[in-house]
This record gives sequence, structure tokens and C-alpha cells, in this order.
Amino acid sequence: MGEGISSFLPLIAMFAVVYFFMIAPQMKRAKKEKAFAAALKRGDRVITKSGMHGKVAELNDKDNSCVIETLAGKIKFDRSAISMEMSSKLNAPVVKK
Repeated sequence: MGEGISSFLPLIAMFAVVYFFMIAPQMKRAKKEKAFAAALKRGDRVITKSGMHGKVAELNDKDNSCVIETLAGKIKFDRSAISMEMSSKLNAPVVKK
């Protein structure tokens, strides 16, 4: 009986390593991105994942979309199309040296 469990130990350890180094961080990141998209408000400066810069003009909670005002006009995007990393860098306070 003890030999059967010890043969599964490496498999269990491998699954634990995969979970803690790949699955858990990805779930944490997805949770952060969802919170970022939910916290968007009118007037926020954002960058989409495709690289388009603009300012949030309208938010629609029914279909989880937003209208972004750009130099070319207003364009409707899904909130998931907004890049959390690039938008955070854009809105980060400037540190003077």
C-alpha cells in the first residue's frame, strides 16, 4: 500500500509545481484585469491592446463595452480590449528627479 502512494508522489509534486508557477498567477492576473475593467470611469485615459490611445467617453454595463474618444472620433470597444499594463503606465504619476 505504501509503495503505491510513493509512486504517485512525483506526479502530485509535478502538478503542485505547475499549479503554483503557472495556473495560480494567471488566475490572479485575470482577476486584476477584471477589476481594472470594472473600475473604468468617464475621463480615464486608456490604451487599447491594439495600441489605440484615447479617453473613455461612455461606459455601457449592459454589454460590457465603452466608447473611447480618439483624435479620429469616438469608437466603441469591449472593455476587455483595454490594456491594463499600458493604461496604468500612461496614468502613472511622473516622478521628478
